[in-house]
Amino acid sequence: MSTTETAAAAAPTPDDAHLQARLAKRLREVDRGERAIAAWMGVRIGARTLLIPLSHASELMPGQRPTPVPYTQPWFLGLVNCRGELAGVIDLAAYIDPETPPRHAQSFGQTRLLTFNPALEINAALVIDHMAGLKSQGDFVQAYAPRSDNPWPFLGNFYIDRDGTTWQELNLQRLSEDPRFISIGL
Repeated sequence: MSTTETAAAAAPTPDDAHLQARLAKRLREVDRGERAIAAWMGVRIGARTLLIPLSHASELMPGQRPTPVPYTQPWFLGLVNCRGELAGVIDLAAYIDPETPPRHAQSFGQTRLLTFNPALEINAALVIDHMAGLKSQGDFVQAYAPRSDNPWPFLGNFYIDRDGTTWQELNLQRLSEDPRFISIGL
């Protein structure tokens, strides 16, 4: 990647500025006691809108193209350097649905990488297609549990917001303990 491409990938976008402004506003509301403290980070991965507990996440970084690792699962995109530590990059959309089309190298500049909290003891990062900001229980009007035959134990409760969007909680701790997730080899 050239210096120009690196600078462009790291430069804040209008969406980043809008997100920062919304986060600052929410923090002021929390200080005044007008809003509950956020519990989740709202994201879109593929077609899914997901809620990731803030305690499970570590850092949100600009998307970067991972270095491929041979003989790994299609959903394991490779490795990136995250502040001197190597992290495996996971395409959760492809992990959940093997029919998901592969990501192309040029698409990484339009994504973010979310690293797992070090307390989870796994150096991994998820590809995030869109950030929706911080979410709290007060942002939702309804909640319900997944079906009892849910094949993905790391996907938890569903929440519906005031706009009618359905969100599902993604438990990164359970994901990091999934035997299939930690078996990246073919």
